Amino acid sequence: MSKIKIHNKSPHIDMTPMVDLFALLLTFFMLTTTFRPQEPAIIDTPASISEKQAPDKGILNLSIDKLGKVYFNLDNGPDTTTKFRAKVLEKMGEQYKIKFTPKQIETFSKLAAFGMPIQYVGKWIDQKDPAGRDKLQKLLQDEKIDGIPTDSVDNQLAWWIYFTRQIDRNIQVGIKADMETDYKVVKKILDILQDKKVNKFNLTTNLEKVEVKVEN
Repeated sequence: MSKIKIHNKSPHIDMTPMVDLFALLLTFFMLTTTFRPQEPAIIDTPASISEKQAPDKGILNLSIDKLGKVYFNLDNGPDTTTKFRAKVLEKMGEQYKIKFTPKQIETFSKLAAFGMPIQYVGKWIDQKDPAGRDKLQKLLQDEKIDGIPTDSVDNQLAWWIYFTRQIDRNIQVGIKADMETDYKVVKKILDILQDKKVNKFNLTTNLEKVEVKVEN
């Protein structure tokens, strides 16, 4: 009597549920991811061995390029509903008799770093997209009128810091300077901060790798 042969079937895994799950995860990350905006100036920071990380929220950032131009950035803090950044712009508008529309103020609250006199901020806000704002910032750089003014005649940076501190006295301050920036420029910015009662701040650096030698 012949034996009945049972055909061996190769294992089969239905990947359809996995594909659906992957599609859902991809959609979730695309909708929730916030990309870091492009910096208005390229700054090559010095290296250090400090591993302390600056906070992501609730910080006033001052960037200084190698030419000594100062760029200003301020987020809305942990509670984005407070429109912290918008309130500072309103104060600056009152100080310089510049009328910003509600739409401009709302748009400004969602933007990033900039470096220009307050007289050009409205035009910068009104650009249709980031490319337009970058083009305007570059145009001001070419005309050598970029950067937040820090001269004694019109020290706009001092006012930006003053109004920021007026709204939140506990705001943290970060300074990001290029390694080729003249020390006198950095010292001037530190003097402005101290004049506005800011005596604690973070210096942004690149983490330097330290080689550990093992002796035999």
